Amino acid sequence: MAQKVLEMKNIGKSYFGTQVLKDINITLEAGEIHALAGENGAGKSTLMNILFGMPVIHQTGGFEGEVSINEKPVNLNSPQKAMAAGIGMVHQEFMLLPGFTITENIKLNREITKDNIFSKIFGKSLKTLNFKAMNKDAKKAMTQLGMSIDEITLISKLPVGHMQFVEIAREIDKGEIKLLVFDEPTAVLTENEADKLLEAMERLSKKGIAILFITHRLDEIMRVADTITILRDGQMVESGKKESFTIETIAEKMVGRKMSKSEMLKRDDFIETAPTLLNIENLKVDMPGEKVKNFSLEIKKGEILGIGGLAGGGKIGISNGIMGLYPAEGNISKNGIPIALNSPVSSLNQKIAFVSEDRRGIGLLLDESIEMNIATTAIQIQNKFLKKGLLKKEFSKSLSFYDNVSIRKHALELIKELDIRCTGPEQKARSLSGGNQQKVCIARAFTLEPEILFVSEPTRGIDVGAKQIVLDLLVKMNREHGVTIIMTSSELAELRKICDRIAIVSEGELVGTLPPDAPDVDFGLMMAAKKEVVHHG
Repeated sequence: MAQKVLEMKNIGKSYFGTQVLKDINITLEAGEIHALAGENGAGKSTLMNILFGMPVIHQTGGFEGEVSINEKPVNLNSPQKAMAAGIGMVHQEFMLLPGFTITENIKLNREITKDNIFSKIFGKSLKTLNFKAMNKDAKKAMTQLGMSIDEITLISKLPVGHMQFVEIAREIDKGEIKLLVFDEPTAVLTENEADKLLEAMERLSKKGIAILFITHRLDEIMRVADTITILRDGQMVESGKKESFTIETIAEKMVGRKMSKSEMLKRDDFIETAPTLLNIENLKVDMPGEKVKNFSLEIKKGEILGIGGLAGGGKIGISNGIMGLYPAEGNISKNGIPIALNSPVSSLNQKIAFVSEDRRGIGLLLDESIEMNIATTAIQIQNKFLKKGLLKKEFSKSLSFYDNVSIRKHALELIKELDIRCTGPEQKARSLSGGNQQKVCIARAFTLEPEILFVSEPTRGIDVGAKQIVLDLLVKMNREHGVTIIMTSSELAELRKICDRIAIVSEGELVGTLPPDAPDVDFGLMMAAKKEVVHHG
């Protein structure tokens, strides 16, 4: 029988009287890949904070239960103790220094030094860095992951997928690693990069390293996991060998309700001859990694248009360029009226809203409350949620101030409608899980009551139940409020489910458009930029 690397027995945790974990039991053996599944708010992050000894746990009264490493009880009350016990953590949000090399990031705080003439005389503090030895270690760690990248490359020069491998290599290089925790490691990766990462996980497990794998992608769980544990509302719903689960049963147990299989939302009332609402001509966008070279398309009033394609092909750059976040040129018009490029305010004033794929960098004011994040753009652009002064009209605008009652009421309505898991509307955005942060971004866009809504990767990092809520809300906005939606996504299945047409982009240009029920082979050919495929729309 393999050695038990980790045992978490009867784990419980409360925050200020609210029970967030109750009686959780998890066991990992050497070389086992154990998947942890659950919706946002299910308790996964809290459980990992306990395992990694994060200060937030011990500053709020500690936890119930017992943690054992190699069958011996341990007191992991700091990250340093967790690392000393052989636990490594690969976070969803990168913890790398962009101006440093791969080697420097891997060896940070564990540098190898060597003697020189001065250190021999004046002491160890004058030793110099042994870059030859450090580069050798870094190369070895990256090679174990199947990556052949020059170890002196700057992090800032790497694509996102390679950054994730550097994070993993850093943990491997620490030496006596017994357990690696992967927190949504494929959330920002392309399909090919995700495949490589899963292969690397399997390679590490064969070396005897236990892996705790947290992901919302259920197909990845079924591909690599040996064991699956499902959490819901802070409790363990089920745990067992992968063979006893299907993707459908995992989804149902995660959300506590039966999940219907994805079906395309066909509608008979959409007419392809509908008037053009947004006309894009010869759009060029200088977005690093997602350059748009020459994109033209007419978008019909009232449709849901999907934009798909492989990572790096330019699909992400289209909305970012139109919304003024990256340098752009070309001709964009709404109802025949030109829209100035390189000006976010110009697009917003034309009732065009945007949900960015970069929720932490662009989408949120991380240190502001949920309610202010939801209201802030509407306050700035549309003068919503303001009380007016009671003096003369010409002075009233200067005396405007926030209508906190209406801000709170509006936030509570959207928190309920979007199922934002939080302690209340005053909670800071920074402390929310990734999926709930994304919902706040969508709530802010909804608040603008746009005529056109660009959404970029709206379900990235969101669990299966929340994905459905987001897709349903987009359809509701479209059907009930007449909002024209342009949805960019790496999830072709989601585009095919709710879109009226799907435009495929490759190498910064439009390859063609397809109806959502077009044959798989047509989508495959277009994704591979086979331009001989007939343009369908």
